[in-house]
Amino acid sequence: MASGIFAVLDDIAVLMDDVAMAAKVATKKTAGILGDDLAVNAEKATGFLSSREIPVLWAITKGSFLNKLIIVPLALLLNAYFPVAIIVILVLGGAFLAYEGVEKVVEYFFHKPEETHEAAVEVVQDAATAEKAKVKSAITTDFILSVEIVIIALGSVLEKSLTIQILTVAVVAIIATVGVYGIVALIVRMDDAGYRLIKQSGEKKGFLFALGTFLVKALPVIIKGLSVVGTIALILVAGGIFTHNVPFMHGLFPAVPAIITEFAIGIVAGLVVVALVTLVKKFISLFRK
Repeated sequence: MASGIFAVLDDIAVLMDDVAMAAKVATKKTAGILGDDLAVNAEKATGFLSSREIPVLWAITKGSFLNKLIIVPLALLLNAYFPVAIIVILVLGGAFLAYEGVEKVVEYFFHKPEETHEAAVEVVQDAATAEKAKVKSAITTDFILSVEIVIIALGSVLEKSLTIQILTVAVVAIIATVGVYGIVALIVRMDDAGYRLIKQSGEKKGFLFALGTFLVKALPVIIKGLSVVGTIALILVAGGIFTHNVPFMHGLFPAVPAIITEFAIGIVAGLVVVALVTLVKKFISLFRK
């Protein structure tokens, strides 16, 4: 009996060691997109009142966990019975990410707020509605990025047993969620930490005061930087999805660095989707009139 128990424990130890090694390899392969995921979601998780930052971030984190619970088993099933569907899902997700990224660029360069001298008579969108809309957008974007992370992780262990595949993908999914949103939480609370340090210093010049002031002043810069990085990340991830999953785009310009090719493809794809969405919206508005 005792020898049987020790044999089972030994098998579990070997399995966990194999999973740890496989997860290490998978995490390295997904490191780039995890960085993109961090930049995109940090930008989406900011811009709320201080008292709402953690509740909003927790809502997005729960949504991210739910995304992984849907994606992981679905990816394993599709890989086993209908692998072509994974490529289709990735390409559609890439189109959405390209649209989100390029739409921000177009809005920044070409959208000009209309001047009006009429008095506002109603609130267009209250804080609660705006918060829900931003959380929904963040969870939707997280879903698409999570698909890419899970598929890359799964692709790194295809030659392994089903048990190792399941455990490895699950470990990477947990690391992606906890790691990304843990860092985001630290970023969005920088200013609060800075204010506390300033108060502890008695608002007198010294190390604590200097550090606190730095954290308070650095947060807006980081948020603006993450907004830019997040937009670039959306376009790069989209371009990467297309180049890796659409055959004729793979190695399209061999003399050009891959990152430039992916960015250019992401821009072109985003412009196409933005144009299509704009046309559809115009047709719908004309139909309603």
